[in-house]
Amino acid sequence: MKIIYSENRAIVNIFSEKYLRSPTSSDIARLLYIGENRGFPGMLGSLDCMHWKWKNCPTSWAGQYAGRSGSPTIILEAVADYDLWIWHAYFGMPGTNNDINVLDSSHLFSNLTQGIAPPAHYFIQEKEYYMGYYLADGIYPKWSTIVQTIQEPRSPKNKYFATQQEACRKDVERAFGVLQSRFAIVKGPMSVNSMHQLNLEEKLHFRISKLQKMKMSDFKIFLLDLGISKIKRLIFHYEMH
Repeated sequence: MKIIYSENRAIVNIFSEKYLRSPTSSDIARLLYIGENRGFPGMLGSLDCMHWKWKNCPTSWAGQYAGRSGSPTIILEAVADYDLWIWHAYFGMPGTNNDINVLDSSHLFSNLTQGIAPPAHYFIQEKEYYMGYYLADGIYPKWSTIVQTIQEPRSPKNKYFATQQEACRKDVERAFGVLQSRFAIVKGPMSVNSMHQLNLEEKLHFRISKLQKMKMSDFKIFLLDLGISKIKRLIFHYEMH
């Protein structure tokens, strides 16, 4: 386990500048362009949470972390785009919390409360807007920055909107599925049994989710260029720091 964490630190150090960062102005422009082409001008991605089973959760914490399935879980909140880029990840809340509790605790809208928002500029029905939004399911609050589907739509217009919103909202669910299929450590239950190991596990999960957009070819080239001996030296270097 120690080797895994050390190797993770080494890989993150090399790729963090490109993949472990907040969206830049060009990233925001790309997200807005994709959203507009899909019928949602101003959309910055889709928002949702997933539960990660905690296999060796201490008995004294089991009630606090018991999720919807009855087993202890820890929650990952993420925002993903059409290309499955997870550009926001917040991980570590006990499974007893719902999506609203996680949202209140996360830093997704922390800058917004200070009047700082991603640079968005778009028009809807000839009205100008300067703040982007996220697609989410019905459990989330009805904020101007969160667009939900229409419950029980009746008119053709409302039915069309609900269908399109639910289709685009599936981006984050697809991202969760791909994340678990590419990284088995995320798909399986956690086996840590202490708070110290849990903190390390949280960091690992967060970094893996942010590294998802890294092309597999980049990762293979990285390994081939380093070689096993260099990887071991790199791991040793990070163990010493």
